[in-house]
Amino acid sequence: MKAKEPAYYKLPITNWPESERPREKLMKLGPFKLTDTEILAILVRSGSGDHSALDVAREILTRSGGLSKLVKMDYNDILTLGVRGVGKTKAVTIIAAMQLVRRLQSEAAKSSDKIIKSSDEVAQIYGPRLRDLKKEIFMVILLASNNKVIDDTVISEGVLNASVVTPREVFRSALLANAAAVILIHNHPSGNLEPSKEDIQLTKQMVEAGKAMNIPVLDHIIIAGDGYTSFADRGLIYFEAK
Repeated sequence: MKAKEPAYYKLPITNWPESERPREKLMKLGPFKLTDTEILAILVRSGSGDHSALDVAREILTRSGGLSKLVKMDYNDILTLGVRGVGKTKAVTIIAAMQLVRRLQSEAAKSSDKIIKSSDEVAQIYGPRLRDLKKEIFMVILLASNNKVIDDTVISEGVLNASVVTPREVFRSALLANAAAVILIHNHPSGNLEPSKEDIQLTKQMVEAGKAMNIPVLDHIIIAGDGYTSFADRGLIYFEAK
């Protein structure tokens, strides 16, 4: 249940009753008593001219289409909203806060001794980090012999193709970590869950390289929006169990 936002007149927040100022209100009553606008106003910190921080926050949410759409925006998107008083510093602060939300969602699904048992578990861990991004991110997840996650690393950012994502780049980190197997994962900013021809070709290349190095590619997962596609689940990856 959302807290009800008070209908306040145009006054600087410093002139409000202390009990109604967002920061003081949070300290006294806790975050659950604050509206989305009030929480965002704390991040915004200051207003512009006769607009208080709450006015600026309200305009950000209105122009972005709400919190669920704001969280999908990047730095340039925030600036493009054209909200008076929102410059580089405020845009960076908002994006940083949204990124913390994504990372928290990812960490909630990942523990220090996480053993991967299914593609769904991989999507739960990495989906929050990769969905809604405006560029493709290709990562490799490094696994121990019992499928415990050792580490993960970003191989490329931008357009995914074989000239950028090479076996050398993918398996170098696996060799350094003494990984027993790897899982490939990348996102589709378009939201399309279907693997492209390039995705399929690249996966075949990595699977063959993995066989030659005795480091099998167990899966290649595509994150698109709130969904995902698993090459292994579709029978597009075959490997011999050790």
